[in-house]
Amino acid sequence: MKKKSLFVCAGLCAAMVLASCGTSKESAYKKAYEKAKAQEQVVEQQPVAQAPVVAPVVEQPVNQAPVVDNVDNVSVRSENVTLIDGAGLQNFSVVVGSFSVKANAQGLQGTLKAAGYPAQIVLNSGNNMYRVVATTHADKASAVQSRNQFRAGNYPDAWLLFKK
Repeated sequence: MKKKSLFVCAGLCAAMVLASCGTSKESAYKKAYEKAKAQEQVVEQQPVAQAPVVAPVVEQPVNQAPVVDNVDNVSVRSENVTLIDGAGLQNFSVVVGSFSVKANAQGLQGTLKAAGYPAQIVLNSGNNMYRVVATTHADKASAVQSRNQFRAGNYPDAWLLFKK
């Protein structure tokens, strides 16, 4: 009987301790809430600075020469590639994608063809990479111009390939 009453008393004590923890948590949350509310009211009471008055900008035409890329300074990768799908490569090509999986290269080729580009796929067998060529050119200047157009659009990582 003594053991039974001892367990009952211990259980009641534990229940009271657990019940009292909830009140302290509630008071801690209440204090934090009141502190945040007070800070919010202080911020609302501060005066709002007015934006400075800015005079309108008058634009005047500037005589500038058009910016032309120095074609000689544009980097070109030279790779030994084999044509997989397409009409054929000229000396300089604009590459917009490189893939280790042929199906991924074919997907990008289809996207480019749907957009009206004569896209081709070449294989660099040295590193087993399929290159998706968007356009191909006989001279470096036109290839640089085409690459810049692709970079300005959806292909910011487009680069030039020189076929060995």
